[in-house]
Amino acid sequence: MTEHLLKILIVGDGNVGKSSFVHRYVNGQFNKTYKMTVGVDFSVKLLHWSDKEKVRLQLWDVAGQERFISMTRIYYKGALGCVMMFDVTSASSFLNCRHWKQDLDNKAILPNGHSIPCILLANKCDLAQRVVSADSINRFSKANGFVAWMETSVKDNTNIGEILSVMSNLDSVQPGPEDSVNPQLDSEHSGSSRAAGCC
Repeated sequence: MTEHLLKILIVGDGNVGKSSFVHRYVNGQFNKTYKMTVGVDFSVKLLHWSDKEKVRLQLWDVAGQERFISMTRIYYKGALGCVMMFDVTSASSFLNCRHWKQDLDNKAILPNGHSIPCILLANKCDLAQRVVSADSINRFSKANGFVAWMETSVKDNTNIGEILSVMSNLDSVQPGPEDSVNPQLDSEHSGSSRAAGCC
């Protein structure tokens, strides 16, 4: 059996649910206690891709404050995919995704010279006090070349398994547009709408 190593970065501001996501994805459990990641933490999940292939998925959980220091270049090295996460109840965590994406694009590229494929996760969609609309996320995702975006709830286990199907196609995805725009918040958004399939 052939084994492939796939390094995936998990980035985004602190307290958006990155470590809880990794724990849920790898172990199938929700960790209620919040423990701030210092530097980087990584977990491994072995996936049986086919009868002849298996993938060792290495998830690198980068601490939220790491964007402000130079260490991210070391953490990003060798990554073939990225999951960028924000909290739908935190406008700043959404707005900061632009900086995270720029940091990633500036410091890491695939062997073929393309940008690292990145999935945008809008976490905590189970909470009512939402401040970021699905329309805003959709526009930002398309404008900044994300492979896909989806709403997730690590607590409720919403769409966590679906991320695997997107990751499995990362190597065949063409890079998106290089132009980046600022994420826009809808001030008139009531906080009650949900994207299809969430919660």
